[in-house]
Amino acid sequence: MMNSFIELGQPHPPQLGSPESHPNNRHKRASRMKIGIVGYQGCGKSTLFEWLTGTASDPAQAHTSQSAMAPLPDPRVAPLCEIYQPKKITLASLELVDTPGLDRSHEGNAARLGLLREADCLLMVASSFDGSDPLADLNRFDEDLLLADLEIVTGRVERLRETVKKPRPDRKEQQEELAALEPLLTTLEEATPLREIELTDPQIKATRAFRLLSRLPRIAVVNVADDDEDKGRFEGAGPAGVPLLAVPVGLELELSRMSDEDRAAFESEMGLEGFDRDSLLRKILAASGQMIYFTAGEKEVRTWILPVGGTAVEAAGNIHTDLARGFIRAETMRSEDLIRLGSEREIKAQNLMRQEPKDYVVQDGDVLMIRFSV
Repeated sequence: MMNSFIELGQPHPPQLGSPESHPNNRHKRASRMKIGIVGYQGCGKSTLFEWLTGTASDPAQAHTSQSAMAPLPDPRVAPLCEIYQPKKITLASLELVDTPGLDRSHEGNAARLGLLREADCLLMVASSFDGSDPLADLNRFDEDLLLADLEIVTGRVERLRETVKKPRPDRKEQQEELAALEPLLTTLEEATPLREIELTDPQIKATRAFRLLSRLPRIAVVNVADDDEDKGRFEGAGPAGVPLLAVPVGLELELSRMSDEDRAAFESEMGLEGFDRDSLLRKILAASGQMIYFTAGEKEVRTWILPVGGTAVEAAGNIHTDLARGFIRAETMRSEDLIRLGSEREIKAQNLMRQEPKDYVVQDGDVLMIRFSV
């Protein structure tokens, strides 16, 4: 039997906060998911992309898409490193994808939105300055998602209606697919996003390859002016079920380019209260229906992403397929207990180390050691 730790040696354990601890220098990218950034032309989404990833927008990719990684910070990593003094720290990452700006006329938007069909979550951006109405834009954006899905489902239904008229070996399968899709077409024609209905298993199967956008989870950022003093007016005002944050994105990008000392002095002089970039990344993760779990030891402290409700065997497979294939049990402890008590020895002394089966539902912040056979 083996545990889940992976040999990722480094000669000396660097200290968090040192130059070598910067994500670009030290943290191996792992356990990632894709976030599509989208908005109408001029909303500031490319500025947001640069602020969150540290990667400048490339004008040469203005008509396609540009992606970059943003390691996910977690406040529990530092105290876990104090306990284990690991040789390596690896943070899970979000892959952020900046897409071409949409047209408010809806013209050509379906094609632009096609670049987002591999995304796991949408980050919608709308501006509140230059005469823009961000709440109207967010609602209009929902219309664009629905229209893009309607175009795809309509095309598929029309083709199936023709092919099922002809005798062919797969006619029964195509009839079943058509029966699954026609109610969804009606739903979309009634301007109802698919996230608002519960899909049947045949409908999930029939739409899996389409990656329909109106089913994706969403989070919204209203890009406010640098001197906006009433950001709170947007709280709870967005589309139903969409977390909404108001951020002066351009100002935050400029502040991120300063040293910590210069930034603190500038914020104090101007009476500013900076927005926590790390907090936004964690909110994006939560909006995506994902959570963080850990593997930890002297070799490595590592964060992983898992959908909320994911099981121990799924977490094991996330680390390596062999761990899921030979899964025996997951030795599990809460990171809060481990940080509070300071060692695995104390965890075991207080009977807080649990032996969990493969169907155990992993909780946010769990520290897992996967026991498996080869």
